[in-house]
Amino acid sequence: MRLEFRLGCFSGWNIISVCSGTRIKTRKRNIAAPLDPAAFADAVVQIYLDNAGDLELVAKSIESSDLNFSRYGGRTQPGTTKPDEGERHPYSILDGEPKREVILPSVIYLQKILRRRAFLIKSLENVMRRFLQSLEFFEENERKKLAIFTALAFSQKLSGLPPETVFQPLLKDNLVAKGLVLSFITDFFKEYLVDNSLDDLISILKRGKVEDNLLEFFPSAKRSAESFSEHFSKEGLLALVEYNEKKIFEVKLKEMKSALTSQLTEEADIADVIETVKQRVKDAKLPDIEVVRILWDVIMDAVQWSGKNQQQNANSALRQVKTWAKLLNAFCTSGKLELELIYKVQMQCYEDAKLMKLFPEIVRSLYDQDVLAEDTILHWFRKGTNPKGRQTFVKALEPFVNWLEEAEEEE
Repeated sequence: MRLEFRLGCFSGWNIISVCSGTRIKTRKRNIAAPLDPAAFADAVVQIYLDNAGDLELVAKSIESSDLNFSRYGGRTQPGTTKPDEGERHPYSILDGEPKREVILPSVIYLQKILRRRAFLIKSLENVMRRFLQSLEFFEENERKKLAIFTALAFSQKLSGLPPETVFQPLLKDNLVAKGLVLSFITDFFKEYLVDNSLDDLISILKRGKVEDNLLEFFPSAKRSAESFSEHFSKEGLLALVEYNEKKIFEVKLKEMKSALTSQLTEEADIADVIETVKQRVKDAKLPDIEVVRILWDVIMDAVQWSGKNQQQNANSALRQVKTWAKLLNAFCTSGKLELELIYKVQMQCYEDAKLMKLFPEIVRSLYDQDVLAEDTILHWFRKGTNPKGRQTFVKALEPFVNWLEEAEEEE
């Protein structure tokens, strides 16, 4: 049994006629100026039949007709699902092939109509919402055609189809539980990305207020990062998988940073902080390099800066480094990670005027606290690759490097 909506509006009947077709009735009607919504709808269907579904001819006939759009343009009323109401007219998306070249002309046609009669835009929005809330009444192949139509509508920037109109109605529990939403949204993503970038897709997901809740399209038993990656990888949407993994990664970093900030603010015991970091690294599988970067950010963010007093700022920063040196030392366990820490210090000193002149003192302090090894400092000095402020910092660090080299010769 196929769901139909009796919609007393031109835009509504166009979208239904174009998408699903309507039952052909035998009722008499006045095509010039019908006096009720049902007769108005029948008149629209008759135009399709008279022009054999040729959308250009249909559009011209609509333009030259006396149909009362202003009277019926915003009226909708629910209908029934009677299988004996007549034959379906054949000029619809759901009776065609699930191909973009077959469906695109209908999208362009609707765009033309809506540009001429903007007051019908709201009707289109209402019709699409009802279609999407009723996916279970369509066959699998029909849902795919509807997904392609919807994707092409966004690609063509079809008037009257804001993202929330599409994505929010899909989140009905019964549709999600049956897997219908995941299937629909997958076809939608695949078709939309043919002509658009991933950034474009993310943009409409944000506007539709679902960008942070993509797992809600999955049945509850499959709402996991692993299921997301497995499903969309299988469907060939690797860029979307990478985006989601990156987003999850950023969330984990943010959560870890927030937890550490609280501990440093409360001046927690260093052993407890180290344990917190180790546990979060294990749970989130965070790379060692990212851990070092986060630790430095958190330590510096906890410094109590004192306006423009450079000496006080310098003392505060160096005191903070000394206080939390054991924390850094616990995770700077290789020359590569030590070098990453120097690069992190270099970038912060380059970007923060308060720290610009503190680079050599910070490096010296990290050396004194056994966080940085002599070989790492000399490697950065001779072969460092980050150009940001490098000449200035190399010159500032030269006296300390000379001291290291002299001490090495004496030994």
